[in-house]
Amino acid sequence: MSHATEEAATADATEPATSTGAAGAGERVDRAVAAVHGAPDGRSTRWDDHRAARRVELVHAARRAVHKVGPEVSMDEIATHAGTSKSIVYRYFVDKPGLQQAVGEAVVAQMREALTSAARTASTPRDALRSMVAVYLEMIEHSPNVYYFVTRTAPGLPFLDSVIEIVALPFAQEMDADPVDAAAWGAGAVGFIRGTGEWWMSARDAPDALSRDEVTDRVTAWLWGGPVGVLARGRRAP
Repeated sequence: MSHATEEAATADATEPATSTGAAGAGERVDRAVAAVHGAPDGRSTRWDDHRAARRVELVHAARRAVHKVGPEVSMDEIATHAGTSKSIVYRYFVDKPGLQQAVGEAVVAQMREALTSAARTASTPRDALRSMVAVYLEMIEHSPNVYYFVTRTAPGLPFLDSVIEIVALPFAQEMDADPVDAAAWGAGAVGFIRGTGEWWMSARDAPDALSRDEVTDRVTAWLWGGPVGVLARGRRAP
């Protein structure tokens, strides 16, 4: 059965039914008058609000499903966690990449708030950098399944581009850097943090594994002073 056929066969119980009779005629007149006078249609506005709220609920349910099942979670499993049918999920998200993008946007919004707060409360630019590294690594450790879901399983999603923007902006402001330089540095920094973080996740069960704080300190030092210079100075130290 196609998604379109399945969607038609499974109506969302929360979707307003088509009005009939005198009440329906009155609503149609109200909408027509509102359209003529440029006023918003109250029923349409309420339905838009409902759809937006329902979409947020489905994104939360998808995150829970991914967190529990893994980044290869199916749309059926996501629908089950949401307490609805797959056809309803497809009504709000055309396909799985569309759902992945929505989940990625939610994660980015959460990260943006945390990163902005971290940068605002930091006493120095270096402290701001450390806070941003810590937020990124904390996200990976807290839910690696969600992290991989939004960064790996759907190539081309704007998740990392959004993170680069978040990181580059405070760097440009704090260091009075040229926007182009800030963007280039942000892309390099996010790539470095991502690579190091994913390496750490794969190696953290080893007996000599670094803690998240230790990784945060090292990555901050390497980004701030340059890994080659920092490591070379460390080897020369008595």
